[in-house]
Amino acid sequence: PLCFPQKLWKMLESDQFQSIWWSDSGKCVAINEELFKEEVLGRGRLQRVFNTQRIESVIRQLYTYGFTKMQRDDQRSASLPEFLAEEAAVSAHSQILYYYNPCFNRAHPWLLERCMRR
Repeated sequence: PLCFPQKLWKMLESDQFQSIWWSDSGKCVAINEELFKEEVLGRGRLQRVFNTQRIESVIRQLYTYGFTKMQRDDQRSASLPEFLAEEAAVSAHSQILYYYNPCFNRAHPWLLERCMRR
């Protein structure tokens, strides 16, 4: 059986899930919380990726494997109008969670073996 980080990587590399994806930089995992609950945790027993139906359990696993919660994964604009437009976009996507782990990076798959339980 695959460990949690391997399952997560497999999900991110699959086109089967719309609720979880790599951030633009490939350094963070982005999760649409509500869609993830429905799409991943709400599946039937045979199709279940994780042995839980609770998002809190998945988040606990992320922390157990050294992930930290991030606000967002991109730079902010310096101009006020652009900044305000970005803020509006952020509030529209407030249910998107970002998690970062230095050993979990799309450009460096060999680091995955360093992603261990604390």
